[in-house]
Amino acid sequence: MKRKSIGTNYSMCVQPTFIVGTYNEDGRPNFAPITWVSATCEGENYLIVVSIYGKKRTKQNILRTGQLSVNLVSVDMLELVDYFGNSSAEHRGDGNISYSYTASEYVYAPLLDSSRWIYECEVSEAIKTGESDTFFCRIKNVQIDESIDVGNTFEINLVPFEPVIYSGQYHSLGKHLGKIGDFYKR
Repeated sequence: MKRKSIGTNYSMCVQPTFIVGTYNEDGRPNFAPITWVSATCEGENYLIVVSIYGKKRTKQNILRTGQLSVNLVSVDMLELVDYFGNSSAEHRGDGNISYSYTASEYVYAPLLDSSRWIYECEVSEAIKTGESDTFFCRIKNVQIDESIDVGNTFEINLVPFEPVIYSGQYHSLGKHLGKIGDFYKR
């Protein structure tokens, strides 16, 4: 395979799409689509890593409370993720998009009822880089759609979750290809 240099202004980081949930100071729920979400390890425990750029109300809420929900976006939630991404938090409710949420029992954050996989998190550490804040979050609870069997921790089939993948545009998964070791010929 031959490759070519294309410059440094491209940023094709394939990322799952999430909607982060927090509460505003007045107790109203606040949701924002965030794709800069990953995981790292702290000993034997996983941490969810969420990076938020700019002055979003969601970021201010996390800085104030240290708690959030990280709701995986599935294909059937595309209209909702676009609504949250293209409407101001102050004017939500003016549109015709309906959604429901419940309060987390583990952290002070709303959970989107339509999400098939939700992390309930508490910030362990925050790092500021320019206009971005990166939050390293301890997972307090994980909720999944009860109709989906996840099996072994490292053998989760993502296809039933229908996650939306973002790389400047939305994409989805088409099929399960296999697991680590299935393709290496010994």
